[in-house]
Amino acid sequence: MEVKKNPKIDLSKKSLLFFQLGMILMLFITWRAIEHKTYEKSDIDTGMVDVADDLEEDIPITDQTTPPPPPPPPPAAPEEIEVIEDEEEIEETVIESSETDAEEEIVEVEEIEEEEVEEEIADVPFAVIEKVPVYPGCESAKGNAAKKKCMSDKIKKFVNKKFNTDLAGDLGLEGRQRITVVFKIDKNGGVTGVRARAPHPKLAKEAEKVVKMLPKMQPGKQRGRPVGVLYTLPIIFQVQD
Repeated sequence: MEVKKNPKIDLSKKSLLFFQLGMILMLFITWRAIEHKTYEKSDIDTGMVDVADDLEEDIPITDQTTPPPPPPPPPAAPEEIEVIEDEEEIEETVIESSETDAEEEIVEVEEIEEEEVEEEIADVPFAVIEKVPVYPGCESAKGNAAKKKCMSDKIKKFVNKKFNTDLAGDLGLEGRQRITVVFKIDKNGGVTGVRARAPHPKLAKEAEKVVKMLPKMQPGKQRGRPVGVLYTLPIIFQVQD
């Protein structure tokens, strides 16, 4: 007998699809079997939850009839009290009244004169003094600048005339020598506080001696009052070979 088969229908072509579907179905059945749980009926309480008993608290009953403890007994009194007499006499301070007597004569206070304290003005440098000291022979100079120049010229001539320049050669010094002399023309016009700086102590001593011989001048003034004026005098000379 001849098998009749439709060549258009071939189930072997879909065997892979049927195999995959079967595997998916078996995995699903296995998963459900693992997740399946059973419970005892006794463990399921379908009634309402009662929480009233959990809120009850037992309040302890205290006995109010117990009396409080008695107070401690007072301290025992000393057997004998010794009285110490204070023999030292305390002098009492009597505070007198500050009120004046109506019959007491009141003395009138005359006007109190206030003594004016003169403000001390510090020594002022020659370059910034308001009114320069006046060297003898410079009285006719007009203005502060002219009096300054006249005074400087007169002092230089005086020092050049009096200073012993041969002293430097005797001391073995050579070349150009510079001496700086600082002094003050005080409130009375006198020369004070003479200090000199030189290459040799004998030169400094000679410069101080000459400057102290300067004549008395009219004092310089600051704010209309006599003040000390600071003056710096350079002495420069060349030692001849």
